Amino acid sequence: MDVKRVVLAYSGGLDTSVIVKWLQDKYGCEVITYTADLGQNEELEPIKEKALKVGAVKAYIEDVREEFLEDYVMKAFKFGALYEGKYPLATALGRPLITKKMIEIAKNEGADAIAHGSTGKGNDQVRFDVSAVALKPDIKVIAPVREWELKSRDEEIEYAKKHGIPVPVTKDKPYSIDRNIWGLSIEAGPLEDPYFEPPEDIYSMTEDPLKAPDKPEYVEIDFEQGIPVALNGERMGLVELVDQANKLAGKHGVGRIDMVENRLVGIKSREIYEAPAATMLLEAKRSLDELILDRETLHLKDQLALKYAELVYYGYWFCELREALDAFADKLNERATGTVKVKLYKGKATAVARKSPYALYSKELATYDPTDKFVHKYGEAFCYIWGLPLKVAAQVKNKD
Repeated sequence: MDVKRVVLAYSGGLDTSVIVKWLQDKYGCEVITYTADLGQNEELEPIKEKALKVGAVKAYIEDVREEFLEDYVMKAFKFGALYEGKYPLATALGRPLITKKMIEIAKNEGADAIAHGSTGKGNDQVRFDVSAVALKPDIKVIAPVREWELKSRDEEIEYAKKHGIPVPVTKDKPYSIDRNIWGLSIEAGPLEDPYFEPPEDIYSMTEDPLKAPDKPEYVEIDFEQGIPVALNGERMGLVELVDQANKLAGKHGVGRIDMVENRLVGIKSREIYEAPAATMLLEAKRSLDELILDRETLHLKDQLALKYAELVYYGYWFCELREALDAFADKLNERATGTVKVKLYKGKATAVARKSPYALYSKELATYDPTDKFVHKYGEAFCYIWGLPLKVAAQVKNKD
C-alpha cells in the first residue's frame, strides 16, 4: 500500500501513541493526528504535545462537544435508543463524528489514508471503516492493531517503553477506557472475566451507590420538542446541561451499567459503562413519551428505537435509513414538550412526576372516583368484539 500521508484518530492512549511511531516505521509516511474534544474531561493540549513529540508532523485538536450533542446524541435520544436495552451508545455515537472530521482534514491536507487504533474484533473498527468509505469511497483505511506484530497490551507497553513513548497505562491497571460527555466505557484486563465484580476504583463519573447521599434529590427537567432545555427551571445550552446532569446523577451513583453485549463481529464482550446524565435524561424522556404518545405510536417508536440503536452500534450512521428514522423521530417529538421530575437515590433515577400541555392522559377517564366519565357498560361489548376471533377459533378446535 503506497501511503504518503495519514490522518490518525489520536487519543494519546496506549494504542494510538504506539501507532504514530509504528506507521512511520511501517509505511515511511507522514502522520497527522486528530483529537476531538467530546468532553473527555481532560486537558488536550498535552495530547497535542505528545503527538508532536512522538513524530506527528501536525496535530489537530477541536472542541466538538456541541456538535456531538446536537447532531448525534440528540438524534438517538429522541428515540430513546439503547443498544440491547442498556447501552446509551456514547462511544458509538462519537465515532462517525470523528471520522467525518478526519475525512475533512484528509481532503484539506492531501492525505491518502486515515488510521485508527481499533482492534480486529471490536466494534469501533467497523464504525471508522464504514463511516470513512461512506463519506469518501476512495479513502484508504489503516488499522495497525489488526496487522501489527504486537499480540497483547503488555507487548504494546513494552514497545512504548522501548521507544520512549509515555502512556497512561500500566500492567497493574490495564483497562481500556473511552470517555466523552455522554458516557464512559471500560473494558479489558480482569473485566474480561464476566464473573469478576468490577472494583470500585474503575469508576470515575459515579459515586459508589452505597456511599451516595442518604437523602433523595429531585431534579426537574424541561423538554422542548424532545430536547432537554432546562434543569430545575434554569435554561442552559446542551453542553452545560449534560455536564450538570452528569454531576447531579453521578453524585447519587446513577448510571452504572455492567453488561455482556453482542458485538457486531459475532462475539460476546463484557463491558462496563458509566452514563449518569444519559441514564437520568433518558428516564425522563421515556416518562414524557408515555404521557404524550398514543399507544400504537409509542409501541412502534420502541420497536424502531431498537433498530436505530443497532444502526448506530453497527457503524451505519451515514445511511439513508438512519436519516429516514430521524425524520420519523422529528415528527414524533413535535409535541414532546413538558416537565418531568426525576428522583435520584442510591444508584437509581426514577421519574416520579410529569406534565405536558400535550398530555393524552385524562383523569376524568382514568379515575375510579365519582367524577369518572368512562362508560363502563360499553366494556362488555368491547370485550365481545375483541375476543371474537379467539372465540371462533376455540369453537373450531372444539369441533375437531
